Amino acid sequence: MVRYNRRANPTPKKFTHNMVVEVIWTIVPVLILVAIAWKSFPLIYLQERVPEAELTLKVTGNSWRWDFEYPDLGVAMTANLLDEETARAEGRPYLLATDMPLLVPVDTTVRVLVTSNDVIHSFTVPAFGIKEDAIMGRVNDTWFNADREGVFYGQCSELCGVNHAYMPVEVHVVSRAEFEAWVAEQGGSFPVAETETPALAPPATEPVEPGAAAPAGTPTR
Repeated sequence: MVRYNRRANPTPKKFTHNMVVEVIWTIVPVLILVAIAWKSFPLIYLQERVPEAELTLKVTGNSWRWDFEYPDLGVAMTANLLDEETARAEGRPYLLATDMPLLVPVDTTVRVLVTSNDVIHSFTVPAFGIKEDAIMGRVNDTWFNADREGVFYGQCSELCGVNHAYMPVEVHVVSRAEFEAWVAEQGGSFPVAETETPALAPPATEPVEPGAAAPAGTPTR
């Protein structure tokens, strides 16, 4: 009150209620957000766009396991948590290894259809950059393309219930020949590409000499 009264400070500094400053600190953040959106929106679109896939995989979440199906190959399987004793005996990571690993071929675009039979789950494989919610009555889709062979792990990343921590995902990326052999072992088969039947050529007609009678069925003018 002593220092900033009207007589001691007749011309106050305009640190607040300054129209120019307020316009600047409103416009500059808007421009920053526009610049971020200009680069982000195309990436979001490309991330959500599923390219043409060579293989379709259907994933169904259950309490508490994963069901996998290759609709085009006639193969279906259920993956449960591998028990601790077996995992340690085989040198595999407990709580990540499963009794039925999922196989996919390397350098192949895989479309993943994700749904659930009961509560909300989440199919997540960090190495592939995929995390898709599995919701009952809805089919979400995502995709991945593994560019090297190996074993990759994931888990359900949605709090789905008492055994949420026991829904691992184990994916083996193998060569195409090994994948085809595995599909045959599971009793599946690859669809045979349909070949187009060539159109029949019209029957050739012999030329008619001038003055000769035209054969039956030959149009005449």
